[in-house]
Amino acid sequence: MRRLFLGVFVLCSAAVVLAQQTMNNDAIVKMVKAGLSDSVVVATIQASPGQYDTSTDALVALKGAGVDDTVVAAMIARGTASATTVAGTATATSADPNNPDSPHEAGIWVCTQADAGPKMVELEPSVYSSGKTGGMFATAMTYGIAKTKTKAVIRDAHSNTRVSHPDAIFYFYFEKQEAGLSNSSSAFGGTSTPNEYVLLKFDVKGDTRETVVGKYNAYGASGGVDDKALVAFSYEKLRPGVYKVTPKMPLDPGEYGFMTPGGTVVAGPYAAGATANRVFDFGVGGQD
Repeated sequence: MRRLFLGVFVLCSAAVVLAQQTMNNDAIVKMVKAGLSDSVVVATIQASPGQYDTSTDALVALKGAGVDDTVVAAMIARGTASATTVAGTATATSADPNNPDSPHEAGIWVCTQADAGPKMVELEPSVYSSGKTGGMFATAMTYGIAKTKTKAVIRDAHSNTRVSHPDAIFYFYFEKQEAGLSNSSSAFGGTSTPNEYVLLKFDVKGDTRETVVGKYNAYGASGGVDDKALVAFSYEKLRPGVYKVTPKMPLDPGEYGFMTPGGTVVAGPYAAGATANRVFDFGVGGQD
């Protein structure tokens, strides 16, 4: 009985020692040729880190060395589990909120440079009204020929989101990958590409920010933003539903915003009045 106990102790000790090192095909063959039982070898495989070659030639070689199928199956299972763990670790590592390649909530994000590296900040949408008009006197004096301008107005002279670098890059994350299928109740309101947005620079008027979104006169009305306020940008599709947006010129200090021109409503005699819409606003530089 004492001899049997000693034999079992030696086998278990060998398994513990092997479990402390990275196992491979050669280590398994050594254990089998040393007379260790299949159950001990399998237990060691399950308890130890391993790098196993499970190619067709390697499996044939293991069979020729007398390795039982249960042991080979444990090696294959351990290798699959290790690969899954590595993939999961890589996914968790890549889920960096300041990494544009990581998943982000649907919306427009700006990537700026900070002392600690890139920093991603979401642009929170603000509400603007499009009921303010300008140039009505000129329209009256020209018997309706000169156009009255309809303006979008945002309360507060400055956006809470500040961008310190003029070469900031923006990222659009849409909820759905198919065109036109973003949830209508979301901040994106059914949009699916940056091509549906314009980037504008607002005029600061007292405690508000303003920009022209439409014009009308006695002969009709037209929607659309003021060309002078437009900021050209290019965009690149990184993957379905994710776009990188880059202004074509460095942004001067001031107040800006992304908005959908199709959502504006012309006010005045050709419309029902002021409406509320969303703009993804931000400011470049410090506040005056």
